[in-house]
Amino acid sequence: YLKEIETMPTRVSSLEEEWNKLSITNKGTADDSTILKLVLDASFHALFVINEKGIIQLANEKSCEVFGWSRSEFLGSNIHIIMPSDVAPNHDQYLKNYLLTGLKKMIGTQREVTAQRKDGSTFPCVLGLSEVSKDSGLICGFIRD
Repeated sequence: YLKEIETMPTRVSSLEEEWNKLSITNKGTADDSTILKLVLDASFHALFVINEKGIIQLANEKSCEVFGWSRSEFLGSNIHIIMPSDVAPNHDQYLKNYLLTGLKKMIGTQREVTAQRKDGSTFPCVLGLSEVSKDSGLICGFIRD
């Protein structure tokens, strides 16, 4: 937590710089996708979006800071890369069960879990999962360390 506070001014100022670089239209609005990216990267929590196979579709800046992987390493990888080896093998079955039954055991809830960084170290965190939409097959995970 203290590490976050120490880096906060840097992150905020860099986001302000990016905001100032945005191309503003005559109506005074920026491109929605640019704003969305800035908002996601401004988050104090790690955020991932996975598809129905557990493949990472989106990871924000905080995810990279917390886990030690680059965004390009995350994208296209299975979400297993942030799970300890005793949990990772079960994750695919959890996804399959949800897709087959629609029964939400973890989606819509938060719980304390153990996550794993790129260097192999583990840490406790709170994981919250949300379904992006029923039709998309995308699931969004928020991780607070």
